[in-house]
Amino acid sequence: MDEKKIVEETIEKYAKYINPGLARYYKFAQLDTVEWTSAGSKVWDVFGNEYIDCLGGFGVFNVGRNHPRVVQAVKEQLERLPLSTRTLFNKHQADLAEMLARITPGNLQYSFFGNSGTEAVEGALKLARFYTGREKLISAENSFHGKTMGSLSLSGREVYKKPFLPCLPEVYHVPFNDIDALKQLVDKETAAVILEPVQGEGGIIIPSPDYLKQVKSICEKQGALLILDEIQTGLGRTGKMFACEHFDVVPDIMTLAKGLGGGVLPIGAFISTAEIWKVFEENPFIHSSTLGGNPLSCVAGIETLKILQDENIPELTRIKGEKVLQRLGEIQAESEGMIQEIRGIGLLIGIQFGDSDIASLIAMEMAQRRVLVAYTLNNPTVIRIEPPLTISYEELETVLSRLNESLVSVRVLLNEIEGE
Repeated sequence: MDEKKIVEETIEKYAKYINPGLARYYKFAQLDTVEWTSAGSKVWDVFGNEYIDCLGGFGVFNVGRNHPRVVQAVKEQLERLPLSTRTLFNKHQADLAEMLARITPGNLQYSFFGNSGTEAVEGALKLARFYTGREKLISAENSFHGKTMGSLSLSGREVYKKPFLPCLPEVYHVPFNDIDALKQLVDKETAAVILEPVQGEGGIIIPSPDYLKQVKSICEKQGALLILDEIQTGLGRTGKMFACEHFDVVPDIMTLAKGLGGGVLPIGAFISTAEIWKVFEENPFIHSSTLGGNPLSCVAGIETLKILQDENIPELTRIKGEKVLQRLGEIQAESEGMIQEIRGIGLLIGIQFGDSDIASLIAMEMAQRRVLVAYTLNNPTVIRIEPPLTISYEELETVLSRLNESLVSVRVLLNEIEGE
């Protein structure tokens, strides 16, 4: 195998057939290699170089990469029945829906399965408008809910929306964690408020302890629904199975994706109560998906939920997160002001720098030290630490040590630039 030729041909094909800008970005960020194999928290490129993955596919690998139980379940189903006929009952879809009903908070009961997070949000918005008979939707500034048109309309950064305007009508944004601003907007015309329990792409922003409870109370008074987007925060990421459990709040509709497929297959879902779901009963095909809820992705989801519980991953994530945050606090104190703030819950952690250039330099230095990180999409001054939840303490310590080395290198570079 000619590894160098594989890399050169792949980069050339990206530039010619995928997106020249993306090819330039990867090369500029010094990520000009080809991923080849993976396991647990690590990825190896085509040359055999080992990387610790602290991005985790933006929160996909909650049970680690290539967990043997998920892979085996998918292999067995692949040989039996990969896709559904869409005309007969699908046992695996029913089993996964039952499991979600059992582990989600409150009386969330019915699930619809798609292939991604943005599809889950689209379905949740349709359900909210259908059930309430209202149009008005409210979300938060700097939120991120996906990039299809409905989800994009709710997302809170203009750079992703401007080329595609006009977006959905009757969509409004308020500052996250500002209950007074929300109270002024929610009224009898509001179908739903959609929020991330913790803003991920906004820079890992954690609300005040009573914020979500107050939001739910406002929605109830006005007859609006509360949609919580747990696509990035759910399934153990924050140290509980679902982030809303930290705040003792049960949404009317919840969206899931990313980690639900066990890092092996894509799957998304939105989940709601029996009362709200009644509007789908008369015409069960009013919202459908050809490939959503296929047997392969559902068995991956079933095994993932079992692993999360069997291996006590949410609780272990809480403990790991506390240790990482403590250690990051020590690193911040020695960073000579380069790190402005550390925010996090579980293994969803943000490191705030003074500007986006410094954050980019840190990410590049980390890549050179074989640790994969990236900035948050809506706040490029924040580098996220979002590894597979199965990452070991030894691997976490290596990551933090290499972060410290990267800070020193960037500080030397900046001092040299200032001295010129």
